Amino acid sequence: MPHQQMKVRAVIFDLDETLIEEETSNDASVLAAGEIAHARRGVDRVALLAALRKRSRELFLAGPLIDYCRNIGISTREALWGTFAGDDPSLAQLRQWMPTYRLESWWGALNELGVDDRALAAELVEIFESDRSRRHVVFAESERILHHLRKNFRLGLITNGAPDIQGTKIDGAKLASFFDTIIISGDHGFGKPDLRIFQLALRRLKVAAHEAVMIGDSLNRDIAGARDAGIRTIWINRYQRTLSESHAVPDIELTDLRDLPTILIPTD
Repeated sequence: MPHQQMKVRAVIFDLDETLIEEETSNDASVLAAGEIAHARRGVDRVALLAALRKRSRELFLAGPLIDYCRNIGISTREALWGTFAGDDPSLAQLRQWMPTYRLESWWGALNELGVDDRALAAELVEIFESDRSRRHVVFAESERILHHLRKNFRLGLITNGAPDIQGTKIDGAKLASFFDTIIISGDHGFGKPDLRIFQLALRRLKVAAHEAVMIGDSLNRDIAGARDAGIRTIWINRYQRTLSESHAVPDIELTDLRDLPTILIPTD
């Protein structure tokens, strides 16, 4: 069934799970570290992945800066590998807490599987950090679609997270050159769905809200936030999630980016 067309001047993208793979990259790096745990202590890698998810989330939610992390969009998994470079006092506090958080997360996961080995946990911390900081998987169609849209539209990127983490992803994925502006929430102290971050993007792109479209995977952050700013929306639903009555309703729903060139029409 063909989708309606949109006339716009600017296209604003989300990053994680819209242009690049986030969760599968995280899982792959945990499994890579798990190979060492399996070789040393016979730990099942998949069980370790599940245990780490559980333990790291528990510690993260009880952490000293959970409100700040929620506000700018730092996830539990990102806290396991980012450097949190920057002058913001909250980033400095995160840098101080991270060694404890990471060691306790991996040690707790191993403990849940019957392995009490802090030295192995410390080694897994380093292996995961190194592997994840190098693993940047771009969805198959992303570069081709960005290249096509770049010819006719102003392109922006709004991504939640710490500046060093999101910057590393963007650089590693080699996507920066496609965009006229890149906005990382951690540089500003607020993130999607905050109205201000969408207004900032519109100002930088020099367009009115009705001249732009937001493309992202998060109904709460990307779709609801953009809609409240008066921006039309396209939801990228790669994993067949279901809309509930509480969710913001996107203008268009797609399973990937491939149809964007036929949907988006340049304003005359």
